Amino acid sequence: MKQLFLPEDYTSVLDVWQTEHAIKFIKDTFQLALAAELKLRRITAPIVVPSGKGLNDNLSGTEQPVSFGARVLGGQRAEIVQSLAKWKRYALWRHHIQPGMGIYTDMNAIRRDEDLDNLHSVYTDQWDWEKVITREQRNIETLKNTVRAIVAAVSYTNDAIKAKFPQLSCRIERDVFFVTAQELEDMYPELSPKERENKIVREHGTVFVMQIGKLLRSGTRHDGRAPDYDDWELNGDILVWNDVIDCAFELSSMGIRVDAESLDRQLSELGADDRRSLTYHRMLLADELPLTIGGGIGQSRLCMLILQKAHIGEVQSSIWSDEMIEKCAANGITLL
Repeated sequence: MKQLFLPEDYTSVLDVWQTEHAIKFIKDTFQLALAAELKLRRITAPIVVPSGKGLNDNLSGTEQPVSFGARVLGGQRAEIVQSLAKWKRYALWRHHIQPGMGIYTDMNAIRRDEDLDNLHSVYTDQWDWEKVITREQRNIETLKNTVRAIVAAVSYTNDAIKAKFPQLSCRIERDVFFVTAQELEDMYPELSPKERENKIVREHGTVFVMQIGKLLRSGTRHDGRAPDYDDWELNGDILVWNDVIDCAFELSSMGIRVDAESLDRQLSELGADDRRSLTYHRMLLADELPLTIGGGIGQSRLCMLILQKAHIGEVQSSIWSDEMIEKCAANGITLL
């Protein structure tokens, strides 16, 4: 278990029934706002995909998916999704979606290797979205404009829920501060990556940390990223300040996706050349899949932030250790 943060004298602003009502309102409101901002259409998402095709997301490259033998596949293995970063791009190709349009899904996943704390659960729910772009749009301005659109949808949702529940007082800075992971390291070389995030987000409120995954001049990486979905030169995390748990709070990991050139480079850099033989990766290296931008936006994360909750288990039903359940209960945190 990661360190569990227990706010002093914590009391939930909303009771359980108000919370359940507010969760639905936030999810309904935000997904429509996001779709309007980015020109997305909702499609149905899988919870399981075949093993060995390269469609499942292995996140930072070390997490193992839950897998099982599927009779319908003649005994071959299938995997519960960890996210849909790769599946969405394949779906855009299958549905012949043109540049300027995209899709979003209501994604539910299991991440069995997740360390549990206030923010992390083995159950993950997020809006996974993906949009087709042109070669000319594979640039930093496209990335920044998309980040601003997502933050606008978040801010709109926050304002809407506060109109229904005036006792809520979450503050979200609409103006986004953009900074690269290397610039952060240069600014605060004595701090760890998480400490750097806390310092910059405390100052600016809403921050997009860019170029995550690439090797920094110190010889370390700001954070791990799989080599086969984001282009490490054109990606990042949306972070906001969370007053309740007093830290930088990640809402979204996103980016312009790899093309054949960046995929080739990143596979080699991480020593992941064995993936070149997988169906998805062969299609990418052959330039058969569309160029895209995409990401995931945590549903429970967004609800936790806006509803001023101290623990993600207050807005989702998951599994927790007995130790965590007891500590939370003793400190006014009711896990669903």
